[in-house]
Amino acid sequence: MEALLQPITDILGPLGPIVIAGVLGLMMVVIVIVMMMRQPEDPLDKLKKNRHAAASNGPQKERLRQGAGNQQLQKFSKFLEPEDVAELSKRQLMLRQAGYQSRDAVRVFHAAQFILGVLGLIAGVVYTNFIVGTEFMTTQKIAMWTLGPGGIGYYLPQYWVTRRVEERKEQITQGFPDSLDMMLVCVEAGQSLDQSITRVANELQASYPALADEFQIVSYEMKAGKDKVTVLNDMAERCGVQDVASFVTVLVQSASFGTSIAEALRVYAGEMRDKRVMRAEEAANKLPTKMTLATMMLTVPPLLIILVGPSVHGITQLGNLGN
Repeated sequence: MEALLQPITDILGPLGPIVIAGVLGLMMVVIVIVMMMRQPEDPLDKLKKNRHAAASNGPQKERLRQGAGNQQLQKFSKFLEPEDVAELSKRQLMLRQAGYQSRDAVRVFHAAQFILGVLGLIAGVVYTNFIVGTEFMTTQKIAMWTLGPGGIGYYLPQYWVTRRVEERKEQITQGFPDSLDMMLVCVEAGQSLDQSITRVANELQASYPALADEFQIVSYEMKAGKDKVTVLNDMAERCGVQDVASFVTVLVQSASFGTSIAEALRVYAGEMRDKRVMRAEEAANKLPTKMTLATMMLTVPPLLIILVGPSVHGITQLGNLGN
């Protein structure tokens, strides 16, 4: 056994056997994935697909091709979806708040984590063992440079989705007062709440696409016959913004007690405008504090050089003359 491992150690270093074991493990994973993707299609699914294809036109064929993509992910649903229902619901809510409304969003997210993690691990192994070398590196550094890229690749989709959620919430918060003003104008002009939501969604598409998409989903769900209260509550949950949740509460209470929706919108729209002004004033008041450190770093050193520099130069010249 030592005679077999000695050439490997001489070529790849002390961790040569571990590297070879890792590469073989990755190859086995790839082989298993390829074998799973090449599994024969279920005859019933194939029959249904042929029936739909025979009675379909061009756009419907496109939808069938999209459905085939979903079926490819369906094969790995056991590995790409959490088995815990609470964890699955939490992940779906996070992706919807990030703007990914597809039913395969969770599977794509976990597939991206797996693929990027494996690619990062391969890149770390190649960089550590074949580019830099392990002769002058400690075991801790070898582990860090080998496993670090894999960990970064695994958590990169999580970081991306988190940033998307924050950016989308900020966009919804910024555009919500304007949407309420437009909705108030539509309601006072005689349109129903459903029609005003549709009109606001179309008007906001250019300036605030995230908020426009949420209103568009609400419009489609109402047209489909879903309960209005449930639709509005789902919108508040998807947005994850307190202002939207409060707005939904106002509309639900207005519908429950039979009060005027226009009056409720007028009062709440005024409050949202005042709240936006307060946020702008708060940001403006924070600005001097944030600029203090930058001002000191960029102003004080040049000022000291200008004031003290000539004196230091003169003292140096006097010292040289004395010598």
